[in-house]
Amino acid sequence: MRVEYRYTYETTPEELWPILNDPDVLKRRLPGCKRLEEVGEGKYTSELGLDVGPVKGTFTGEVEVLDPDPPKEYKLHLKGSGKPGEIDAVAQIRLEEQEGKTVLTCSADAHVTGIMASVGQRIMGGVAKLLLGQFFKGVDQEMKRAKS
Repeated sequence: MRVEYRYTYETTPEELWPILNDPDVLKRRLPGCKRLEEVGEGKYTSELGLDVGPVKGTFTGEVEVLDPDPPKEYKLHLKGSGKPGEIDAVAQIRLEEQEGKTVLTCSADAHVTGIMASVGQRIMGGVAKLLLGQFFKGVDQEMKRAKS
């Protein structure tokens, strides 16, 4: 399954980068995040409780930040499992400055199993975009709060 998402922030990549990489912000803004613990440089364990469409249940997993190039881009490798199935995904996050704003582009390839795979790529793609939208809008609120 491939998912693409874009979001524009009213700030520069240099100001956005530390917010996007702050574990406290991530814990507050990841939809359904119950636990996010750093276990190594750029490595986290997590627990997410989700209830979106066919995706209901608790996921436990690992997140690893790969190839960071501040403040331009990085990759995230996500592996998790729970009652709805398993996910193994790699997301490329790019920050591009355009006229004093930052356009964030997220391109993800995910392999899913279980209920998530059985409901089909179209429905899961919609769920993924909904969750990404909630996260990036939450980061935007954190950015605005940090500036005020």
